[in-house]
Order: sequence, then structure tokens, then C-alpha cells
Amino acid sequence: MSSAARSLTLFLLLLFVSPSLASESDHKYQQDEPVTLWVNKVGPYNNPQETYNYYSLPFCHASGNPAHKWGGLGEVLGGNELIDSQIDIKFQRNVDKATICSLDLDEAKVKQFKDAIENNYWFEFFLVFNLSCFFSDLMFSGLHLLTASSDDLPLWGFVGDLHPDKNSDNGKHVLYTHKIISFKYNKDQIIHVNLTQDGPKPLEVGRTLDMTYSVKWTPTNVTFARRFDVYLDYPFFEHQIHWFSIFNSFMMVIFLTGLVSMILMRTLRNDYAKYAREDDDLETLERDVSEESGWKLVHGDVFRPPHNLVVLSAVVGTGAQLALLVLLVILMAIVGTLYIGRGAIVTTFIVCYALTSFISGYVSGGMYSRNGGKNWIKSMILTASLFPFMVFGIGFLLNTIAIFYGSLAAIPFGTMVVVFVIWAFISFPLALLGTVVGRNWSGAPNNPCRVKTIPRPIPEKKWYLTPSVVSMMGGLLPFGSIFIEMYFVFTSFWNYKVNFSTSCLGASK
Repeated sequence: MSSAARSLTLFLLLLFVSPSLASESDHKYQQDEPVTLWVNKVGPYNNPQETYNYYSLPFCHASGNPAHKWGGLGEVLGGNELIDSQIDIKFQRNVDKATICSLDLDEAKVKQFKDAIENNYWFEFFLVFNLSCFFSDLMFSGLHLLTASSDDLPLWGFVGDLHPDKNSDNGKHVLYTHKIISFKYNKDQIIHVNLTQDGPKPLEVGRTLDMTYSVKWTPTNVTFARRFDVYLDYPFFEHQIHWFSIFNSFMMVIFLTGLVSMILMRTLRNDYAKYAREDDDLETLERDVSEESGWKLVHGDVFRPPHNLVVLSAVVGTGAQLALLVLLVILMAIVGTLYIGRGAIVTTFIVCYALTSFISGYVSGGMYSRNGGKNWIKSMILTASLFPFMVFGIGFLLNTIAIFYGSLAAIPFGTMVVVFVIWAFISFPLALLGTVVGRNWSGAPNNPCRVKTIPRPIPEKKWYLTPSVVSMMGGLLPFGSIFIEMYFVFTSFWNYKVNFSTSCLGASK
């Protein structure tokens, strides 16, 4: 058995038995055991998607070659690169004040720091536990496909600040030089970590700044399983706005339902009246019924195959797969088999997308066969590659921009190869297999009425009835029903809202 086949078999095995693999014990520290603090990234606060390596700013660090912590596929796609800060921290040992290094400011460094402060740059650290709670050490072609998503505690801070200066219209740029790292622990477990900064020093060319830190340990009664509660209590959203959005969506659905019902009733009212008459003689009834009017005029053309049947089948199949994919991931999170950590959700989506590609092929192949399609090769290839190639095209454009600016969001070439291998050897074959199965199992035509040989001519429409205008106008009401809910979704991405699953937290009690 090849290495790729063994990795796939191991993944499928872990997928079904993962509920029983949750760790029953958490990482416990001994007195004076080293605690590693990892630096991650920096970027402007108003655009959290624009992130750079922490040392892209001229921060100094302790002597030596710092270790790098490379995560799994999802973590790399998420733009994370953890580097050992080399700050000497030991469990339950307080540090009043210690020096990290000395920072010699020249003109280039001062300019970089001033630009960062003016753009309100923030940075992110992580305290990483050695806790394996999900899939771990699964290798695919020599690269980590899935890795442990440990309960890493994040820390955030700003690079500096802009203090008002009486002697200048512009503010005075100051750099924070002292980091106060506060730990809370329960017996031999770290519960919470917080970072505050002090020692603002003005940025002046030729000046040397001592970058220092202090560590404080405080006992707490909070259990290890509840350590993430502090990140979830931030009042990001106002509840009355959320209730308003729910009420708005509910009323919009009622309005749309009533509108559609009214249109149908007006269209079918004449037919209802014909069949409801009891006083007319049989001859009048038969004459009225035999005369086609309204929707009956097009009953022989409703099930006629569309012009772009291949594209329509591929789109419908892809939509069915994406719907199942979202439902599957949500169910995995609900039942506790999915732990959402750094990059784990992205990895899960990629792997589940590959495994559900059979559904897109099955739905597309069945629909294509029922409508009398003949070009099977084109249908199979388009179904298997439509969505991935669209994502790849958009990702390639964004990746080019990220590489140009040196952002951490840039996807490495090796990661691209891994994603392509997953698509080529898992997703693509499953989509082709699904197309063949759908063609043979659900490809028989089952139309309720016969399709006429000669298509009915379609009269020319007015400008406001053309497909482009109708699609735009028809999308206004559904958009009005969901736009407030989408506000909360996008806020989760761009407003630093912490989202995580408590599956491993519950297992670690």
C-alpha cells in the first residue's frame, strides 16, 4: 500500500473513532518548567486580513536562532507563522524586570515603527500547550495534513501609540518597551494569560531602547475547562440589534410567502373556478377543460432541456455538495468531534469537501442524464473542476497581491501542491465516480408530462422583464431578509470575534 493510501486510510479511521481519542489529561507543568511564548504576526487593526511576520518590524529578539512552529494545512492557509520569542518564562516563577535585548534605532527603523504606529499596528502572541485533542501527526507526502489544534491562549497588544505633542501639530510617536505578562494558574495548569504594556519611549534616531519584560503568577479557582470563557464575554454585539434582525427576517419570509401565494392564486383562479362549477352541463365543462390557457400553454415546454445543460448540471451538483458540506461540518461541531483551533476549521472544510465530491458528481450526472445529455466527458470534468478552479483563480489573484506586499496571507508553494494533490487524487476521482453512479441510478427521465417536439416561440419581452433585470430585482427581497444576519457573520471575520468549540474543553474536565 502506498504512503498516500495509508494516510487516507488512517484519516478515515480517525474520522470515525475521533470521539474516543480526546485526551483525558491536559498538559501539566512542574515547578520552574519552561513555558514557551510564541510570536505570530503584526498588522493594521482596521484590516486584520493584512498581516505580516512579527519580525517584519525591526523588533529585536534574544540571541540565537529562534525555533519556528509550523502548523498544519489550515494554519498555513490562515496566515499563521509562530516563532519562539525566546523570552525566559518558568512556571510559577515571578520576574520583576528582565531585559530581552537592546534596540538601536536608526533612521530606517524609526520610519518603520512610525508607519506602524500611524496605521495602528497590533501584534499577536500565543501560549501553546502540548495538548493533542484532534487528529495528530497525520502525514501526507511528507507534509502534515492535519495537526493537533491545541487550546492555544492568544495575547494581543499594540506596537506603540501616538501621544499629543504641544510643540508640534503632529503627535509624538512612542514605542512600548516593557511587556507585563500576567499568568493565572490552577494548581499545575495555566488558566489565563494577559499582556499589558508600559514604558512608552519616544522614537528618536540614534537612541538605544532596552526592551524589557516582567512576569507575574497569580493562583485562581477557574478550572482548565473554563479558561476560554474570558475570550467569549466581550460585548461585541448588542442583543436588541440581533433580535431586530430575527424579527426582520421572519416578517420578510412571511411577506415573500404571501406574495408568492397571491401570484399563484391569481394565476390559477380561473382553473379553480372551472373545476368548482357544479351547475354547468357536462358539454360546457368538457369544452372549458379542453381549452388550454394560462400555465397549460407551456406545460409541454417546462421540462425541455436548457441550452447550457452542462453548466446547469455542474452548478446544481456543486450546490448540493456545498450544502451537504456545511451541514456536515456543523454537525461535527455540534456532536463534539470537531475542535476549532488555529486552522483546524479550514483543514476540516478542505478534507470534507474532497470526501463529499461524490455528491456533486451524483447529482450532476443524474440531472444531466434525465435531460438527455450526451457529452459525458465534458459534464464530469466541469462538475469536478468548476468550484475548485473558481476558488483557485480568486486565490491566485489574492495570493499574488499578498506576495507583492510580503503578507503572511501568501500561500506557500508547498501548500498549493498539497491542496492540488488532495483535489487530484481524492476530489476529482470521487466526482467522476459520482457522475457515473448518478447517470446509471438516477438518470432515467421521470417528467410528469411529455415534452413537445416543436418548442413554443417565446415572445419578445420588455426591458424590465429581461433576465438581467429580473435577477437583480428578484434578489432585493432575499437580500433584505439576510443582510443583517450577514453583518454578524462578517463581524466574526473582521472584528476579532473569538469563535471556538468546547468539545475538547468538555473532554478535559
